[in-house]
Amino acid sequence: MNRINIAIDGPSGAGKSTLAKAVSKALHIFYLDTGSMYRAVAYAAVKAGIDIKNTYEVEQLIEKIDLHTVYVDGEQQNLLDGENVMPYIRTPEISKAASDISAYPCVRHKLVAMQREVAEKYDVVLDGRDIGTYVLPNAEYKYYVTADAGERARRRHLELAHKGIDKDYDDVLREMKIRDNNDSTRSFAPLRQADDAILIDTTHMSIDEVVGAVLSRLSQE
Repeated sequence: MNRINIAIDGPSGAGKSTLAKAVSKALHIFYLDTGSMYRAVAYAAVKAGIDIKNTYEVEQLIEKIDLHTVYVDGEQQNLLDGENVMPYIRTPEISKAASDISAYPCVRHKLVAMQREVAEKYDVVLDGRDIGTYVLPNAEYKYYVTADAGERARRRHLELAHKGIDKDYDDVLREMKIRDNNDSTRSFAPLRQADDAILIDTTHMSIDEVVGAVLSRLSQE
């Protein structure tokens, strides 16, 4: 059976997760937040107190980690040692750790294998930074969603504020630019637009406009 796999890539804060969730809901298919899987590994590393800059310690962690992705009532859960860690992985500390730890090939190999298994089993929308280029290069539908750094930082700043996290906008922007550089310059599966992906710049678009653009293109393909 051919599965519907929709790949949505782009930098942090571009709105790709919100878009992916909306598309999955509209099409009644699963949504796989691949970034949350890296965050779960980062959470495990921080919780264990390992040095994320130490290759050996990260390799030991990923070799022994007990991480599984499941769906409960249609919602994704990342189970670390049997516990759903989704509520704990959206802090600035885990965001920074996830960016660092995702650069390790050993981490990416393990999680990519998990992501491909989900895509083979379910009709699914995946968002991340290397879905269309590396995880699912043969996906039938690919989109690259971006926006200028200032707008992305504004969105992330508002998101943090809504969660009660008081963080200076300039710090959010600076950290976002660092993450952009880390993601786009890493040696293994860097962030880039796939040659056959449709580019969508969301800088001046509402989420409804973005979702509408993607769904209209899907209906035409």
